[in-house]
Amino acid sequence: MGIEHPFPIQSLAIPIAINGTDMIGQARTGTGKTLAFGVSLLQRITLKSDPGYADHSPKGKPQALVMCPTRELALQVADDIEVASAVRKARVLTVYGGVGYDLQVGTLTSGVDVVVGTPGRLLDLVTRRSLDLSAVRVLVLDEADEMLDMGFLPDVERLISKTPPTRQTMLFSATMPSAVVGLARMYLNQPVNVRAETQDASVTVPEVDQFVYQAHDLDKPEVVGRLLQAEGCTKTIVFTRTKRSAQRLTDELTERGFSVGSLHGDLNQALREKSLKRFHAGKVDVLVATDVAARGIDVTGVSHVVNYECPDDDKTYVHRIGRTGRAGAKGVAVTLVDWADLTRWKVINKTLDLGFPDPAETYSTSHHLFTDLGIAPGTKGRIAPPKEAEPRKPREPRERGPRAERVETGDGRVRRQRRRRSSDKPVQPETATEPVGTSEAAAESASDKPRRRRRRRSSGSKSPQPAPAE
Repeated sequence: MGIEHPFPIQSLAIPIAINGTDMIGQARTGTGKTLAFGVSLLQRITLKSDPGYADHSPKGKPQALVMCPTRELALQVADDIEVASAVRKARVLTVYGGVGYDLQVGTLTSGVDVVVGTPGRLLDLVTRRSLDLSAVRVLVLDEADEMLDMGFLPDVERLISKTPPTRQTMLFSATMPSAVVGLARMYLNQPVNVRAETQDASVTVPEVDQFVYQAHDLDKPEVVGRLLQAEGCTKTIVFTRTKRSAQRLTDELTERGFSVGSLHGDLNQALREKSLKRFHAGKVDVLVATDVAARGIDVTGVSHVVNYECPDDDKTYVHRIGRTGRAGAKGVAVTLVDWADLTRWKVINKTLDLGFPDPAETYSTSHHLFTDLGIAPGTKGRIAPPKEAEPRKPREPRERGPRAERVETGDGRVRRQRRRRSSDKPVQPETATEPVGTSEAAAESASDKPRRRRRRRSSGSKSPQPAPAE
């Protein structure tokens, strides 16, 4: 069973979910999927403020479980559920890796109503017997396609097996590949497929103006630097493909004078949360991130999204540009395609029917770059003067030792003798001195001694022959 209607997904999903029906919700990014399942699960569980809580058992065990692919998305979903339960006061716990177990285990021991977390840490707590899922009444998989792509399927299946078979299961995502449909057939009971747009509607947000340029890799930092000074550019998210590229671009933009934060897997959890909070608060205008921030991160006021490198597939492109143009606001998405990524981009363009089969060759000085993005003429990609390199200290002349000079000896040979310094003692050449008459006496004494005959061995004889007598 399926429902398609160009209405917000909340108006379609909430009435169905409150009745306890399994559901697959599909809608574009920024249309309120978190609100749809958050309000529904809060209506399905029993809280302390409800009249029937005294008869509810077991008390303290989680009644709702929400699984998310990334830590940042789990934190955001938990915050949204806490805001929605401001009146009923639901106890919400966020569970993710990268932090210690003590606080999470202690909160679970004291009792919670809703648990939001990543599959890896959830499975660790279940293995430790710190998390009991036997009382779960509502199970939600947010960004289900991303969890399957990241290899979470075995963990997700083990967690689902720990929940009661009478639970309500809901899957929400902007894209629904065949793997998600197969998972729904295995674990959902007669689900209702809710699609918040018509079949022929574009999966990208219509409020986002998209620009695609073919740029050289060495010229991209200059292009991004000029784009950050475009008219109406307030907050910008720059997506890179690798962690190393993200950190390198962060250092480059910081050196150019921009206020930049980074978000990638090489940072520990404390630094990741700090960068995201600073970007939320407006203390940082630019966030350079990998695809860890492409799913579900909702930051108000993001005016521009830049794909510094071509995305891997069409789903990644949809989720990246979905960080802007949210809740009916306008946004700009710029994609920089290198020469080596033209084939990949043509596949994405054909799949999404974007209308950019051949991106224009663009440099930081191209006229159409300034006119398309509203950049003032003469703008440079640097707002701070480059740091002057410290002058190199002149090398002190190295004191060389005295050169050797050629000296002829008395026997006709030539040897090299070190030239003495003024502080050195005079070096006298070594000459063999003998007392007069010593050699002559030695010769006379040698002539007086009888000469010793050498013993010879014949080649045919085995034993030596005696020497003839003189």
